[in-house]
Amino acid sequence: MIQSKYITSLLEKAKQNIKTIVLPEGEDERVLEAAHIAATMKAVKLVILGNEKTIKNYFSSKNWDLDGITIIEPEKSDNLPAYTELLYELRKEKGLTHEEAEKLALNYNYFGTLMIKSGHADGMVSGANHSTADTVRPALQIIKSAKKGRSASSFFIMLSNDKPYIFSDCGIIINPTDKELADIALDAAETAIQFDIEPNVAMLSFSTKGSGKGDEVEKIRRATQMAKEALLTDEYKNLGIKLDGELQADAALDSVVAAKKAPDSEVAGKARVLIFPNLEAGNICYKMLQRLGGCEAYGPILQGLNAPVNDLSRGCFAEDIVGAIAITCLQATKK
Repeated sequence: MIQSKYITSLLEKAKQNIKTIVLPEGEDERVLEAAHIAATMKAVKLVILGNEKTIKNYFSSKNWDLDGITIIEPEKSDNLPAYTELLYELRKEKGLTHEEAEKLALNYNYFGTLMIKSGHADGMVSGANHSTADTVRPALQIIKSAKKGRSASSFFIMLSNDKPYIFSDCGIIINPTDKELADIALDAAETAIQFDIEPNVAMLSFSTKGSGKGDEVEKIRRATQMAKEALLTDEYKNLGIKLDGELQADAALDSVVAAKKAPDSEVAGKARVLIFPNLEAGNICYKMLQRLGGCEAYGPILQGLNAPVNDLSRGCFAEDIVGAIAITCLQATKK
């Protein structure tokens, strides 16, 4: 049962353009429960990687059917040789040998990512039993960035009383440069649009409009200026994105504080996309809101890739996995 109205709305939207999502952790009962819930809503086609007999027995023990779900054992897949060759061709210039490609292709995260690269799936959700690095590495090596010269980053969809916000970057780039921060902000704004969230972007800092000083504040100011200049180009000018900085969190979110600290800002007090100065700040903030503030956190979700491959917390619940599936489906739908 999905409690979040917002996640339910994403699944309903996903029904308009059914996508195929790979779940490479078929040994995990949370993943199997999430697959059952999502498939029952008929919003997605799912591929579970794992032991076919074990998974079928588990579904049978719960009196669940497998409508909308395909089970693949990578070791027995007819596509394994082709996936091995694809991986070898993609990575041989980086020193990958054919023998190493054969072993990597059997890694379920690599196998799932190769399914996407081959056009046999639209996206992947992993991480219930794997680290972020184990989930993200194959995507960065195989799927790669959608825009030349721009690094992939991540975001969380944070739900506060079922109201969605975008937090970025909380999972990938540890200490972004000013250019990387600007790129993160632009990608996050496009992400917000994709998920029907107002693209009001706040570049966060411990300073609001000059109240603080230092190199870190200057970096945010430079990033803000770069992003604003990009918003004037043909790529962004008609998207309705509003962006401002540097803003403290209270000025970004609270209209009363905004009126005092940044009265001329069109974003202050109305921000729905929060760009953190570094990974440390973003990671601490989302976890505190999740644990102390009662917010729902979905992510880290990768942005800026050619196809969606997304991560889970190892402490996730089945409902969190359903949310990640829904988000991945929407990302896989071309704008």
